Amino acid sequence: MRRNTRKQSRTTHRAIAATAGLALGAGGLIAVNVYASAHESGNSNTTKRASQDRANQVLAAGNVTISCPDVGVKLASVPDQARAQVDRELALLDKQVAEAYQRLQASARAIQQDGNFADNAIMGPLKDKRVATIDRIGIAIGRSAPRPQGLESLASCSLRSAGGQEQGQGQGNGGQGANGPVAADFVDITKARPNVQIPLGQRGASQGVFTTRCGVNANKVYNSDNIIVAPGVDNGAHHTHDYVGNQDNDAFTSNDEFAAAATSCRNQGDKSTYYWPVLRLQDGTQEFDAKQLGGGAEGNTGRILTASKVTLNFVGSPRGKVVAMPKFLRIITGDAKAFTNGTANANAAWSCTGFENRQLTDKYPICPQGSKLVRTSKFQSCWDGRSIDSANHRSHVAFTDPKTGTCPNGFKAIPQLVQRLIYDVKAPSLNDNGKSSPFYAVDGFPEQMHKPITDHGDFINVFDENLMNRMVQCINTGRKCQ
Repeated sequence: MRRNTRKQSRTTHRAIAATAGLALGAGGLIAVNVYASAHESGNSNTTKRASQDRANQVLAAGNVTISCPDVGVKLASVPDQARAQVDRELALLDKQVAEAYQRLQASARAIQQDGNFADNAIMGPLKDKRVATIDRIGIAIGRSAPRPQGLESLASCSLRSAGGQEQGQGQGNGGQGANGPVAADFVDITKARPNVQIPLGQRGASQGVFTTRCGVNANKVYNSDNIIVAPGVDNGAHHTHDYVGNQDNDAFTSNDEFAAAATSCRNQGDKSTYYWPVLRLQDGTQEFDAKQLGGGAEGNTGRILTASKVTLNFVGSPRGKVVAMPKFLRIITGDAKAFTNGTANANAAWSCTGFENRQLTDKYPICPQGSKLVRTSKFQSCWDGRSIDSANHRSHVAFTDPKTGTCPNGFKAIPQLVQRLIYDVKAPSLNDNGKSSPFYAVDGFPEQMHKPITDHGDFINVFDENLMNRMVQCINTGRKCQ
C-alpha cells in the first residue's frame, strides 16, 4: 500500500588521523593531531595549539569533505536471500555519510571553539554507526554464504581537502555555497589539449550504429532514487536524476512494471530506462525539490537544466560481432563517488561542441561563444554471459581492453551505449566566482562537492526481443538503423 501511494504522489517529480600538525598527505587527506600527551613540554604544546588552530581554520572554512571507504564495491558476491537487506544497509551507509557531512558544514563555530569537536561529535559517531551497519551486512551474508572478511576495516572515515579555493567565496549568487562548485573546477576548453583519437576499424569489427530516440525528459520525470544501486530505498541517490525512456522509474519499480510501462522512446519496442544526475545552474532558482532530500536539503540547488538534445547510440565491437543484451541488464558507467573513491571507476567526459576531441574528466569546460556544453557517457560493452546485475553492480560487465579492443576472458561483446547530452548554458564568470554569470554543476552526493569527476550514467535494458535482435543485426552488418 505504501508503495502504491508513493508512486501516485510522484508521478511527475518522482578519522581524523593522529598525526602531528596539519598537512595534506596522499590523496589529499587532512591529518590533524587532536590528542595531547601529558608529558609534552610547553613549547611543543604551543606548537600543537598553533597547529590545531590552523586545522580548525581549515575545517571551519568548509574546505573539507568526508571520505569513507566504499563498502559496496568490496562485495564480490551477495546471496539472493541477503540481497534486499544488504542493499538497504548500503543505502544506510550513504545516508550516514551525507548526514555527517551536513553536520560538518553546520559546525564551523563549534569547530573553532573546540579542537576536538569534529572528531568527537562527527567523525567518531559516524564510525560507530558504520561499524554497526557493516556488521549487519556481514551477518546477512553469513546466514547463507561465507561471511566476507575484512569489512570492519572499512568503517573509519577521514576528512579530505576539497581542493581549489576556499568554499563559499563568491557564491552569493544563490549557488551551492560551501558545497561547491568553485572556480578551480572549471577550465577553458580551448586551452585543453586534444586527447581523443578516432580508432581505426579493425578487420571483423562490427561497425553499425543503432540509434534510439527517446527525447530530453520533456515530461519532467525526476526523483532522487536509484533503482539499480538502492532498490526499495527512498532517496537512495541523494541527488536528482533525469529520466528518458521508461516512464515508471523509482526505487520500487519491478521488472514486470518496467515491461508494462509507457516509454518516451519513438520506437515503442524500447522501454529501457536511461537516467543521469541533473545539471543545475547556480542562479538562485527555487526548484520543486528546493527543500527536499536529494535536492536543496542536501546541497543540490539552482535551476535544473534540461538537455537541448539527447543522443542514444548503440555501437559495435572493434574486434568482432556483438550478441544481444539480456533483458533487464543493468549497467552503471562512471562513479558518483569518484571524488572520494578515486578514479578507478571514474568515466566522466565533459566537452563542448566543436571541441569533442578534447574530453575533460575532472574539470567542467568553459565553452566559447557559439559552442554548447556536452556530457558523454560510454557504457561497458562486455557482458559475463550470465547475470543481469552483480553484487557491486559492476563485475557482470566490463570495458574492452583500451589497446586491443578485446573483452576479458569469459565475457561477450554486446552493443555499447554511447549517451551524449547537449546543453545551452552560458559560460560562467571565473573572475568574480560566478556572480555575473553563475556556475553550473552536476548533482551529486553532498560530500562529493559537485565535482565534475563524479558524473555518471545508468541504463536498464528493456528492449523487446525482436527490436534487440534487429539492433544486433544492424550493428553486425555495418548499417545505420533506428
